[in-house]
Amino acid sequence: MFTGIIEETGRVVSFVAAADAWKLQVAARLVPGDLAPGDSVAVNGCCLTVTKFDAANLWFDVLEETRRLTNFAQLAPGAAVNLERSLRANSRMGGHFVSGHIDGLGRIEVLEPRGKDHYLRVKPEGDFARYLVYKGSIAIDGISLTVAAVHGDAFDVWLIPTTMTVTNLGEKKAGDYVNLEFDLLAKYVEKIAANRPT
Repeated sequence: MFTGIIEETGRVVSFVAAADAWKLQVAARLVPGDLAPGDSVAVNGCCLTVTKFDAANLWFDVLEETRRLTNFAQLAPGAAVNLERSLRANSRMGGHFVSGHIDGLGRIEVLEPRGKDHYLRVKPEGDFARYLVYKGSIAIDGISLTVAAVHGDAFDVWLIPTTMTVTNLGEKKAGDYVNLEFDLLAKYVEKIAANRPT
């Protein structure tokens, strides 16, 4: 479980196919400092298991399905990735509950400065519009954000300068794909409501 509050932006060192899995190596400064083998780290919002680490690097095994269903297929050496260690029971709860299980991809339609802020519009791929709620929560590449407006199957968020500086959104542009995780509570409510006796 995560909060969507990004701890740091790492850099992809390599992402290559091996005999048993895709191997992802990420350079990082902060996150490796407090890990144990087998810990979970959200990488662009995707919950991955740390297979090994040192003071400046993290290594992960990535399933083919994960690569196919996320924006990992576009990862190349030097790419910025958002990193967050899993939530501890004694931590402050900023953001919102983020499971690290990506629902699908979204394509950035607009990302531009507007006044002192930045405006972002994303169009999800697939049938997820029912989870888009004005002032609801959404995780974009693992970042906890608030839906500012819904336009059919697309949605807007507003970004503060800090978000543009400390996450990978500062390097994104229109046409890029981002990982989306829709609000976990909304999905549970939908499931319960669908199974209620009439």
